[in-house]
Amino acid sequence: MGSVNYDDETRSTISDHGDIGNVDFANDGSFYDYDPGNEGPIIISVPFPLVEGKPQFVAVGETTFNSITIKNTTTDAVTLWSVEIYDSKPKDSFTLSVMEPPSHGSHEEYIRSFVESFSLEDRTLQAGKTLTIWLSCKAMVKGLHTTAVHFNVDDDRIERMGFIMAEDKISRSLTSNRPYNRPRRNKPLLPRIFSPGGDNVGIKIIRGSRPAKASGRVYRYKLPEYPIPKNVRDMIESKTTPDSLIEGLTRTSYVSFFRTLLIMEEIKLEDDMRTYDMQGVALKRKYGCLALEVPGLAERRPSLVCGDFILAKPTYQKEDMSALYKGHILRVEAEEIHLSFHDDLHCYHSEGDRYDVQFEYNRLGMRRLYQAVEAAGKLDTELLFPEFSSNSRCIETSPLVPISCKLNEEQMSSVEMILGCKGGPPYVVHGPPGTGKSVTLTEAILQLYTTRRNTRMLVCAPSNSAADNILEKLVMENAEKIRKGHLLRLNAQARSLEDIRSDYLEFCCINEEESVFNCPIFEQLVKYRIVISTYTSAALLYAEGLQAGHFTHIFLDEAAQASEPETMIPISHFYRRNTTVVLAGDPVQLGPVIFSKDAESYGLGKSYMERLCECRFYKEGDQNYVTKLVRNYRCHKKILFLPSELFYKGDLISCKEEDTLYPLTWKELLPDAEFPVLFLGVQGVDEREGNNPSWFNRIEVSEVVEIIMNLIEKGLRSQDIGVITPYRQQVLKINRALETFVKSEIKVGTVESFQGQEREVIIISTVRSTIKHNETDKRHCLGFLSNPRRFNVAITRARSLLIVIGNPHIICKDEYWNKFLWHCADNGSYKGCFLPEKEEIVDVGSEGEYNNWNGGEQTSFDDWSANEKNNPRGENWGMPAAAEADDWGDYPSQAPAGADEWGDYPSETPTAADNWGDYSTQTPDNWGENSSQTSVNWGKYPTEASSGPDNWGQDSIQGAADNWGEDLKQTPTGAADNWGEDLK
Repeated sequence: MGSVNYDDETRSTISDHGDIGNVDFANDGSFYDYDPGNEGPIIISVPFPLVEGKPQFVAVGETTFNSITIKNTTTDAVTLWSVEIYDSKPKDSFTLSVMEPPSHGSHEEYIRSFVESFSLEDRTLQAGKTLTIWLSCKAMVKGLHTTAVHFNVDDDRIERMGFIMAEDKISRSLTSNRPYNRPRRNKPLLPRIFSPGGDNVGIKIIRGSRPAKASGRVYRYKLPEYPIPKNVRDMIESKTTPDSLIEGLTRTSYVSFFRTLLIMEEIKLEDDMRTYDMQGVALKRKYGCLALEVPGLAERRPSLVCGDFILAKPTYQKEDMSALYKGHILRVEAEEIHLSFHDDLHCYHSEGDRYDVQFEYNRLGMRRLYQAVEAAGKLDTELLFPEFSSNSRCIETSPLVPISCKLNEEQMSSVEMILGCKGGPPYVVHGPPGTGKSVTLTEAILQLYTTRRNTRMLVCAPSNSAADNILEKLVMENAEKIRKGHLLRLNAQARSLEDIRSDYLEFCCINEEESVFNCPIFEQLVKYRIVISTYTSAALLYAEGLQAGHFTHIFLDEAAQASEPETMIPISHFYRRNTTVVLAGDPVQLGPVIFSKDAESYGLGKSYMERLCECRFYKEGDQNYVTKLVRNYRCHKKILFLPSELFYKGDLISCKEEDTLYPLTWKELLPDAEFPVLFLGVQGVDEREGNNPSWFNRIEVSEVVEIIMNLIEKGLRSQDIGVITPYRQQVLKINRALETFVKSEIKVGTVESFQGQEREVIIISTVRSTIKHNETDKRHCLGFLSNPRRFNVAITRARSLLIVIGNPHIICKDEYWNKFLWHCADNGSYKGCFLPEKEEIVDVGSEGEYNNWNGGEQTSFDDWSANEKNNPRGENWGMPAAAEADDWGDYPSQAPAGADEWGDYPSETPTAADNWGDYSTQTPDNWGENSSQTSVNWGKYPTEASSGPDNWGQDSIQGAADNWGEDLKQTPTGAADNWGEDLK
């Protein structure tokens, strides 16, 4: 901050203009630990004091002022040598005066006589007297205005900091009138009225009837219950590590290893559901069912979804009257759920009756995972552990004539290898962003369909939307028409018919009588040559009777986003030694999402594809095992440059054609129109409101809206613009501002909702503006920071223009974002507030494992925020974008109970650890919130599984269809089969 220069014995001045750099009001305190009781004999007040921890807001262009009092409490006169504005950001935005600034009613003569300056000198302050001066701020631009004022009194220098936040009408329109009240999360959990796996002897459960559309269909192979063994439950709940995990993953321990991880995950899900338990609540009649208000339901993760169960006991019921009513959730709306119970409860319920309620998730999805892991234990070693294979394979290929389109060299090679495969280890197609992975898979499927009449293919994707995308590419191909009777799009029964394009319904099996999707009977299934489904829906094919070896080829798209047990659902049931398995995906983008931090750290968060890519054949890039697509057809070469260097060894080649649809010039927006990447520096403020712990930044919202208005004015269509932000509340605030000021529908969502998608223009709002919260995010893997996979996805969604809005002083703390910031600044493409000093954090491009395409083992890269679905238990644990949802990556907010920091409340941890980091309740508002400490990945939490051991029909628990939950399946992995799928 400069130095004191003693020019003579009686004066002290600032020798040069200082530089306060970035001052974080939330982290450092606006007074620099100023304590008037211990300050000394000269007491100086704080200018522009913070209000509820935030700077005062003023309108851009407005001048505001605040008085500063200097009180001499001694018995002697003191000399005030000078009052100096040491520095201001933005420069010269603050001034001093000994005169009170004129107001609107001031006389013209007073206004003319008013004098402002940056320094006041030589004042004598008598004993016991107080001098008042005024500090004025003219808010010149949006964002934080900061100043440091130095008071040189006798031989001492005293400093005071001042902060003002300037906003415009857009920002002001989003001001909340609901102060943030941190939800109380350390309340004791309620006693359970029924304990899964506990002693429930003598409790009579009165079950409600199953939903009408869950027909009484009986499948050939019923799904076992897979109850959690009491001894294993006791070990996990006591935080004792089971032997199967101590040994690690081996060929002989495969089943016990993953079974134990799934049990850990399920216990975590049970614990998370407890946050919704309530006592003495009222049910009201609504739409022919009973409705219950569940506080915090809209903000929390995990959430309740259709198909989950509820146990209710009249509050007045005596302890020895142990009958419970078991119902199910029919519908979820904001903070209200609609319920169905046994007719007795519906008939005898009266308004005002009170109940104790407990929730359980539908276990169907979990049971499918247990079944898949059990079946996988019988698979060939070379499939599960290719590195143990005695011989490396050599695939014989033949030239081919492309059917769908012109293929590049890598795509052609990949298709030829797939066609040449004859069983053995999976063939991997590593498809970085925009490299035509879907085109490659489509071509391989069409080649097999056309040239090999005896082939039968199972094609799976983690979400309904991803599976529909494959269907679209196949049926839209004009060069080869697939016969209607040869292609089946298998859907979960709970999926709405309106959720799929009407012209694709001809490829689906529909129960016309009940207007729901159905699984064809065995005799029909065997006739299809191509079946497209989600990973979890593939279990229906097995339940109906299809055997291992029925499919000659199994294609698994987006395989890096699914947990290994989930991947095993289609593989374990249908693989035989001569079956060709193809995995396609990118292990350097978002991966699986798991709830339990412990299960994630032991390996549940690592996808099967990522694990394979650590084997030597794949890691070394042997073309008999893997093809890496390197030609990117999405991004402008300047947008592609940095992610290519950081994540793909600089191998990616930009093949994007010149923009013809939008011959736009960005001259007004960009310093250099030839460099379509811009970092707009904004120092805003993190805010929260009501009881919602999610964060938003109104200043950044305003910048986003202004840029969009500018782009639309220049002729860009709203559907070609996308906005990415890591926090749910920021999504809501941006949408609200767009509705008010732009009147256009523009997709706004988190990274997860954009994976697999692209826009001509992508605008990223990073939100964070204080170091304190920045460190919390880094520690718990929230937001964008310390999350390379999320970073990689975010900056590779733009085709022609990428704009990042954020606080450079916060962003630079992360090694990846720091590189992005200086990549822009070094190319003259930075605008906004002053930059931090440049510093290299870590050379991730040369030393980080991330420079290796297989994803490496850096910390927590899987990102448990990989999920962003409308349905917290949606299409698949980690399948991003199954829906356009708000985001799993929200923050420590959507924690099961929504606190502002995980460490605040031990109660949410499964074992009441000291803080979420110990045992991690991990939740929520950010599915990216944790695992920063783990080396496996963040793919941790939101597996959002299903629930509730008991199924509708105890007799029909097994089969998908005969269990109402079967097709309405709440699966931890797939929303596709998930009854809450459409309400994700």
